[in-house]
Amino acid sequence: MNSSRTSYDIINKRESQNVRLAEEHTTAYSGYPLHHHQTYFESMSQAGLAEECWSQVSGGRMALCWQSALGVRWFLLMLVWRWAPLGALSWLLASAERHEALSFSSLPGKASVAQLDWLLSDKGPFHRCPEYTEFKERFQQGFSTRYKIYREFSHWKVNSLATEKRDFFKAPLPLSPEFLRNLRLLGRRPTLQQIHENLIKKYGTHFLVSATLGGEESLTIFLDKQKLSKKSEVNGNSSTVSLEILHQLAASYFTDRESTLRRLHHLQIATSAIKVTETRTGPLGCSNYDSLDSVSSVLVHSPENKIHLKGLQDVLPDFLRNRFVEAALSYVACNSEGELLCHNNDCWCRCSAKFPDCNCPFLDIRAMEESLRKSREAWITLNNEFIESDEFKAFLKKLPTDRFLNTTDILKFWSLDTALQRRHTQLETSTKLIFSKANKIVRKLFTLSKRCPKQPKISLPRERTLGFWLNRVQSLLYCNEHGILGSFSEEMHYCLCPTEQGNSCQGTVPCQVGEGTLCSLCAPDNVTRCGTCMPGSFLQLGSCRPAVAISLDHYVNFDLDMVDAEAHHLLQRLDGRLEVRAIYISNDVRLGSWFNPAWRKRMLLTLKSNKNKSNLVHMLMGISFQICTTQNSTLEPVPAIYVNPFGGSHSESWFMPVKQNDFPDWQRTKLDTALPCHNWTLVLGTKWKSFFETVHIYLRSRILTDDPGVNETLFYEPLEMDSANLGYMKINSLRVFGYSMHFDADGVKELISQLDYPYTQGTQDAAFLALMEIRDRVNRLSPPAEHPLDLFSCLLRHRLKLSASEVVRIRDLVYSFSAKLPSSSKPELAQLCS
Repeated sequence: MNSSRTSYDIINKRESQNVRLAEEHTTAYSGYPLHHHQTYFESMSQAGLAEECWSQVSGGRMALCWQSALGVRWFLLMLVWRWAPLGALSWLLASAERHEALSFSSLPGKASVAQLDWLLSDKGPFHRCPEYTEFKERFQQGFSTRYKIYREFSHWKVNSLATEKRDFFKAPLPLSPEFLRNLRLLGRRPTLQQIHENLIKKYGTHFLVSATLGGEESLTIFLDKQKLSKKSEVNGNSSTVSLEILHQLAASYFTDRESTLRRLHHLQIATSAIKVTETRTGPLGCSNYDSLDSVSSVLVHSPENKIHLKGLQDVLPDFLRNRFVEAALSYVACNSEGELLCHNNDCWCRCSAKFPDCNCPFLDIRAMEESLRKSREAWITLNNEFIESDEFKAFLKKLPTDRFLNTTDILKFWSLDTALQRRHTQLETSTKLIFSKANKIVRKLFTLSKRCPKQPKISLPRERTLGFWLNRVQSLLYCNEHGILGSFSEEMHYCLCPTEQGNSCQGTVPCQVGEGTLCSLCAPDNVTRCGTCMPGSFLQLGSCRPAVAISLDHYVNFDLDMVDAEAHHLLQRLDGRLEVRAIYISNDVRLGSWFNPAWRKRMLLTLKSNKNKSNLVHMLMGISFQICTTQNSTLEPVPAIYVNPFGGSHSESWFMPVKQNDFPDWQRTKLDTALPCHNWTLVLGTKWKSFFETVHIYLRSRILTDDPGVNETLFYEPLEMDSANLGYMKINSLRVFGYSMHFDADGVKELISQLDYPYTQGTQDAAFLALMEIRDRVNRLSPPAEHPLDLFSCLLRHRLKLSASEVVRIRDLVYSFSAKLPSSSKPELAQLCS
């Protein structure tokens, strides 16, 4: 490029708007003509830095239609300008659609950060950008926020007329002889290395189109907000500093520069929370056209004064342009160590023989591995600080030591300690922030090392949940002897000490209290053994064992002296060995006599055990009766069965739900006789058997019909039509099947007496356990229903002849005792007997 003054159109600053803007600030800043004065406050991030470096340049876009159909555009920024000190400019690499250019400001927040991952790679001129270099240094020192105030002195605007003359006048470009000589040396088909050596390294990738010359004065303060105090007053030798004070000092920089810098310098020395940088470049006052060559003006870059560039391929011959763009891309993205290739939205460098590892930024990978190591150290420090905190230590002191605490018990105490919960929430917030940063580093690390010969080894700490801390509390309580901390295993109830220490960390583990161990209190002289057991258990060698009820054979025998299969076979055959001899009573029907079925008939079979067999209780396993009808009778019997378990009134009987909820149905067997006779049999078996004292049978009739549309049973009582047309019925036999069991009423009364007058605690507990066993086994034989029947109360009421109030008292005493036992439950029972 030609660096002579004739190549540029130098425009005097005093024109239209520039003059007006300068006059607006003349009074405020001692008559110095200013173009711009601005203050901004931002968080430090790589995306923001890249945007700032990019904002220095606008319009310098170099496009290439790549060989693939994807159409990738690369924006490259690099300029070597020998006429004025420009410095290293930023560069940006982004992908876009074939016909749509993508600017940095249009990228969405999160997406832009993801697309800028490549900036972490130490390649190209971006890492030589002064702003990035300073940002990198400050960020590594812990500064997270930048506060900057600056003003610009815009004196001259320069324009390149080279391309304008070519566009309008079709004249040859005013290029320097040296530049033209280097073009000729390339030839018609230069290699990428030749373009690097002869063009890019000497002239860069872009040339200047337009820019503003002048001076700039700025003050930048880097902040570490974590070290700033919320309330501060800076006076004397005080080292505290607040954000409000920094705002006031920065605002007074242009009015009282010396005093402001002196106070900032004092704060920077007194505290490590800030870092101050002052920049004064170029002429900071008025200049004229004649002195332009004698002053050291610089390019002023800001959102208002942007540097406009064009790709150098614009001034190259047509045959050389695409090849130059390829070389520029390889220069920027591959550091001239290889050729940039792109396929399926993935770009990489095809390394040259001299640089086989050009795709692997070892320095960046080492830096990220170091960042991960520091993250792990920070995570360890946070967890150690939580363990050493006053809240955690106070929590440990409040935990009881007279019994063993499982994680559920510790969680209950944890939920009641609000101070500890706040401290734990603070720990969770800090560790989540560390994990978030570490995960971002890991993702970037995998991206950079994708084509490295050796993948990095990554070790991240495991997130510590609340369950971890509950177990850590157990370890501190029971596995922290001799200053050695082990890990407590609640399943094994044992400490796992470090390998080299053996069992030296094992401490004293108290006994477990609760339903699982039946222990209610540990022994005071030895907390590892139980001292007192729960009701229903007894102490033996320091541990509790469940007490077992004595044999009930002396009081009541529930079992049949034959197996279920044999009993079922005998029931099917209606064998007399299972028949219970009962007394038949009926005022309506006589066995073996014909009767008119027009009215309901009532019959009962009773045992009268309270008078004749008081030492027996009876089990019902089946019912059978034989019924005959006259020839051509249109009626059939419909029996309804009620069972009274231990005696009493008829209202204390339960209805037998035939053919409901899997309950068995009547089985009808036709007999080979002259009259139509049937055996009606209901087999309960061992599954549905129950106690019985009296069986009430109500016999109704219904009319037989062949009409398929009639689904309901029609009962007639009395029958409205002539009974002579309906026929007659007779019952030849009525039998019940089951077995009788021994029952010692006096023995059960003696058990009840021990509840009120215990000779020893063991005798009373044994009586309770025996009555509980009798209650449960009696109620287990309750008939099927939504709520089982309380047959045990009926047994006390009618067989022991106890009053209703006494029955209620005994029942409540037994339930109160059973509620103290482990895994106890109180079923909802329906009362049958009053």
